Order: sequence, then C-alpha cells, then structure tokens
Amino acid sequence: MAYAEILAMVNYESKPNQTPRREGIAIIDVDPTSKNFAKILNDIPLPTDLVAHHIFYNKDMSKAYITALGNGPLHVMDMTHVPFHPKKINVPDCVVGEDVVFSKDNKTWYLTCMGSSNVIVGDAQTDKQLKVIASDSKDAFIRYPHGISLNDSIDRLIVTSTVRPSDLGDAGETVTVIEASTGKVLSSHKLTDKPSPSGVSPVEAVFLPESNPPMAYINTMFGGELWTGTWSAVNKSFNFEQVFDFNSIKQGVPLEIYFNDKHDRMYITTANPGFFDIFDISQPEQQPKLLKAIPTAGGAHHVVLSPDEQYAFVQNSFLNLPQMSDGSISVVDLNKQQVVATIDTLKNQGLNPNCIIMMPKWHHDMAH
Repeated sequence: MAYAEILAMVNYESKPNQTPRREGIAIIDVDPTSKNFAKILNDIPLPTDLVAHHIFYNKDMSKAYITALGNGPLHVMDMTHVPFHPKKINVPDCVVGEDVVFSKDNKTWYLTCMGSSNVIVGDAQTDKQLKVIASDSKDAFIRYPHGISLNDSIDRLIVTSTVRPSDLGDAGETVTVIEASTGKVLSSHKLTDKPSPSGVSPVEAVFLPESNPPMAYINTMFGGELWTGTWSAVNKSFNFEQVFDFNSIKQGVPLEIYFNDKHDRMYITTANPGFFDIFDISQPEQQPKLLKAIPTAGGAHHVVLSPDEQYAFVQNSFLNLPQMSDGSISVVDLNKQQVVATIDTLKNQGLNPNCIIMMPKWHHDMAH
C-alpha cells in the first residue's frame, strides 16, 4: 500500500494577485499513503484567457469535457490518447459554459450557458451542436442557467436559474423543467417562500441515482437551503420541498451535491466559511439527516471519493472570491469523519484549483 496511488485531475488558475497569469490541468496523486502524495505528475497548460471552470466525463469516460467562463465555453479532451490535449468545440450560441450532462446511451450532451441564458444540445459522438433550448414563455423560462441534471427514465431535465455571470448579480429563484427528448421548456418553479425577487440563486441540481420515485436535490446558493424535487408519475410533474436550512448551522453558499455508491449518504459543500457536510439519506421518504459538518477551508466546492470510499477529497476554491479561495485540497477520512491531510501544492504556487475529478481508473460517480 505504500506504493499505491490515486490520481485526480485538477484544473487551476492563478490567484488574482499573481502574475503572469497561468491556467492548466494538473494530475495529482491524492492518496495520502502514496510516496508521491500531493505531487503533480503531469501538468497540461491551458490558454490563459480560458478561465476553465468544470470538468465532466462522458458515460464511458473516453472523453473529458471542460467548460469555461472565458474564451471558448467548451473544450473536449480525448482520455484514450496520451499526451492529453484539449480541443475547442464550436458552440456559437453559448456564452459562459457551466455544467454538462450526458444521456444514458452516451449519444447526447446538454450544456448550460449562463451568459447566453440557454442550453445547448450536442451530439456526444461528433461533438457538433444540434439544438439551442431557449425560453419560449414568461412562465417557463431559462435565465442564467448553471446546474443541470438529466433523468432518462422520465425524459426530464432540471436546470437552475443562478446569477448574472458578469457580477454575480440579478440572482434567480427558480428551476426550469425541460422535456429532454424534444427540448420543450415545460415549467419553472420558485424555490423559496420569500417574496420575489428573493435572490436565493438555485445553483446545483442532481438526481439521486436509481431513486424511485425519481428525486433531485437542489441547493440555493444565496438562500442557504437544500430542496428536493420529487416526481409524480400521476401528474407527470415535480413536487418541490425545502428539506434543510444551512443558515441554521451558520454555513453559507451551499454548492455541490454528491452521493456514495450505496446512495444512502449525501455529501454537500458550503463555500463560506468552508465545510464538507455528511447527510444520511437512507430513508428517502424522510428529510436528510445531518450526521457531521467537517470544516475544510474557504471555498469548499467540488468533491471526489476514493474507490473504496475511505477518503473524500475537497477542492477549496470558488471563483477566486474573497474568503472563498483558499487554494488547498482537503483529504477527509470518511471513517474517522475528519480532515487527515491537506494538499497545498497549487496553493503554494499562487494557484487556485477550480475543479477536481478522478482520473478514469478511479472515477465512480454515477450522478454527474
């Protein structure tokens, strides 16, 4: 075990006060038992004006898709060919690429574009843009879309209305439901009891894999709440309900949502002041039960789990924002429920990690 390794891919950018500006993707050994722990084993440079944001695998993990806030909203990287080399995908109707989801048959991808307020549908084999999904009524609309989740079994997408990307202003308060096969925008739903405009900013929506009935979890970034959307087969619609309030435990800016392989635990990050929260969801008909709130560092954001689920690796940086851009990666022992190591490799170089994802050999996330 002393020679074990767990390799993660981390895209990074310079902190605001660092010159010259750098962007890249670092492949880091995150296994705390490895002789190469915290070392960068490969460094893939990226254009300095890209502002690479998130990384997503297609269903067979043959390709990695990189969304970007800057020049070129979507790039793709062939994971079967070394050296890895990101290539730009032409999506002319997209500005500020955010999240990507894939159909179960690996034939279609859906990309949220927060700057152009639409969703792009693409061919996942050729990576050609097929369709643009935009609002077609004032009652069912897409505005500043960020989070997106697909449930093939009910042919539905849920998309969050988040914030204006230029200044994080004009925060939304709704999620929009879309018929995936046709791109028809069906309905929008307010995720707050506060009067409009509430500015609660729904940010991530993730379907719980294999749930019956289908159910999605949604975080409101500025509202500080966790909501569920539960599918009604009779009405062919979702019932939305608030199920947890992070304000009650003095945590702010809830962001990402993850599940273990058994789907009886849920992990949620909050960026301010920076926590990794473990919830019991073994009784889906009941509200999630908070088991442990583990402090990590400012900007707690994306998470990956080791294949044996002993460790969670928390990337601590959110959009280079003050108090939310520590730059470290926290290693959480899920058995001990505490941070047991910290990776400061990028932080010590004046760099912020923006996303973390396991290399294909170690990747086992069904929900993203």
